[in-house]
Amino acid sequence: MNLTLGQFIAALGIPSALTGFAVWYLKKYLDRRDKRNEEKEKAHTELEYAVIESVNASLALAEATASAVARIPDAHCNGEMHAAMTYAGEVKHRQKALLTRLGISAVFEGE
Repeated sequence: MNLTLGQFIAALGIPSALTGFAVWYLKKYLDRRDKRNEEKEKAHTELEYAVIESVNASLALAEATASAVARIPDAHCNGEMHAAMTYAGEVKHRQKALLTRLGISAVFEGE
C-alpha cells in the first residue's frame, strides 16, 4: 500500500479533527450544564431566604399575638402560652446564631 504524502497528512488530520470536535462539543455541553446548575443554585438560595423570612414573620406575628392576648384581663393565659413564647424566643436566637456562624464561615472560606 503506497500512501502519498497528502494521503498520509489527511490520515493524520481526520482523527485530530474528530477529537477536536468531540472536545469542543463536550465543553459546550458542560458549559450549558454548569449554567443550568448555577441557575438552580441561585433559585434554591432565594427559596431558602424566603423560607427564613417567612419563619421570622411567623414568629413575630405569634409573639405579637401572644403579647396582645396576655394583656387582655379576661383571657386567663395559662403557663403554656408563656412557655411557648419563651421557646419561640430561644428558637429565634438559635436561628440567628446559626445564620451568623454560616455567614462568617462563608466569608472566611470564600464562598
